[in-house]
Amino acid sequence: MKPGRDVARLIEIMAALRDRDTGCPWDVEQTFATIAPYTIEEAYEVAEAIAAGDMDELRDELGDLLLQVVYHARMAEEIGAFAFADVVEAITTKLIRRHPHVFGDGDARAAGAAKGFWEKAKAAERRDKGVAERASLLDGVATPLPALMRAVKLQQKASTVGFDWNDPKAVLAKLREEIGEIEAELDADGPPDRLEDEVGDLLFAAANLARHLKIDADQALRRTNLKFVRRFAAIEAALAAAGRTPTEASLDEMEALWQAAKSGG
Repeated sequence: MKPGRDVARLIEIMAALRDRDTGCPWDVEQTFATIAPYTIEEAYEVAEAIAAGDMDELRDELGDLLLQVVYHARMAEEIGAFAFADVVEAITTKLIRRHPHVFGDGDARAAGAAKGFWEKAKAAERRDKGVAERASLLDGVATPLPALMRAVKLQQKASTVGFDWNDPKAVLAKLREEIGEIEAELDADGPPDRLEDEVGDLLFAAANLARHLKIDADQALRRTNLKFVRRFAAIEAALAAAGRTPTEASLDEMEALWQAAKSGG
């Protein structure tokens, strides 16, 4: 089977891999549950390629992520639930319905995007599907999301009904308050669960500050992680040039090398 630029070729390849008689034994035995972790992992690898500004890597990682969609769709087709085409139809229908200011008639386009329309559209979709109204505004924020991402989404939801600060400096003050509470717990030699609560509050406030500054908290932390890796690698390289390892260096030595790496970017 030859490769191709059409998604239909990818669908054919996936079907061949899942063939019970002639397919790949590993692919055949997979389920929605076993593939789900790979789906999450591929999404993060896309984000990593974006953070690195590597377009070649981004192309490859987007392909891996697309494979996940095709994989799940193929498994669903095998049990008669839906096929890849149904996935495409569902998302195109949703996008058109949720953007009347782009795809609607002249009046709808002229009116522009009404405030709160997105949430109202999603609520209407749930009613059309017979899904019960949520008991809480926050019920729609998926629990399995990474904690930092979920914190931001919870804050965004609460802000739609006015439960929010109007000034980033107020959030910054809250951040300082949370730091003070951690210091108080340390001074009091409090139990570990109390310290965990206070550190959680600090992280939640930091995510909130990023949101108010219109900074993607998850992306900001990924960039900082990459920066830490780069600078620590510079420490290792400098020590290796002297025939040493980090375990053989003092904290003061590594701090000096860290500052040198920091000045270099």
